Amino acid sequence: MSSRATARTASVSPGIFARFRRWLNQPPAPHLVCEFSAEGVSAARTAGGGRRAFESHAFEPLPEGALVPSPVDLNLVEAGAVAGALGRVLSRVNAHGTEVALIIPDQAVRVFLLQFEAFPRRAEEAVPLLRFRLRKSVPFDSEDSCVSYSIQPAGPPGAAAGTVHILAAIAQRRIIRQYEDLLEARQKRAAVVISSTLAALPLVDDRRPTLLARQAGNTWTTLIASNGALAVYRCTQMPAAADSLAAQSLLDEIYPAAAYFQDTWNESVAEVRLAGFGAHAEEFRAPLEAELKCSVSPVVASAALEERLAGEARAQVDLRMDALVGWMLAD
Repeated sequence: MSSRATARTASVSPGIFARFRRWLNQPPAPHLVCEFSAEGVSAARTAGGGRRAFESHAFEPLPEGALVPSPVDLNLVEAGAVAGALGRVLSRVNAHGTEVALIIPDQAVRVFLLQFEAFPRRAEEAVPLLRFRLRKSVPFDSEDSCVSYSIQPAGPPGAAAGTVHILAAIAQRRIIRQYEDLLEARQKRAAVVISSTLAALPLVDDRRPTLLARQAGNTWTTLIASNGALAVYRCTQMPAAADSLAAQSLLDEIYPAAAYFQDTWNESVAEVRLAGFGAHAEEFRAPLEAELKCSVSPVVASAALEERLAGEARAQVDLRMDALVGWMLAD
């Protein structure tokens, strides 16, 4: 996704990890990644080779209200403060080169799971179709937007034979352009643009139905991945951050997603992973386990990540770095 170009179609291949990188038609994999959030600006430089790891990383907090994620309004309320934070994190990492993987807040991007009886193979035909389909579902002009999409390998068991299942993301071009402008002022170019939770998706073990509950400031995002497909995606703006809300608030947010998945996919969630809750994760674990009847643990505890995630990177997952670590694992 980029304000300068429209994303192209994805190839169908097994496993949500394998398909992740193909979502933007196999985009370049910059070794410099930068994330903007309401809390601050993060950057990391990853090493080359088959097993990517952080060479360096940094986080710079933002004044409250300097960046306000929104799908409608410009996000950078105090652009100077955000630009200053970006400059400071780039000075603390090995920021040579021009290409950057740009991660933006979930609230700036709308994500949809769609079904079509037939779907064009060419992006030149598919993107206008998606814009038309989404025109009444987004609170902005879909014609002036950036669209990315992926063909999912499977849908719910009851779906009609031949139905094409699409994961689509759409954002206002002018909002993405705000973030790109910050990078370009530092002689950087956004080679890839993706929302925060989708960047963190490779942290999820999708070999059995897994629910990811992710907290970033006041934004809670819930998704369920199973057997290479994204089955549920839900993003909600909460009245406060996780450390100010009771466990029941999280349960009220994720239970409808779990119930929908069970009713639609005829399966139950096998495990729940928490991201972004830090030291507060334990406060939510027992109530969620009692209600959902499955194990609940921080996303970094996934056995599937033990061999893929080095000690230093593991330590960063719950320190505002889960999206950057997820991007690192996407290769």
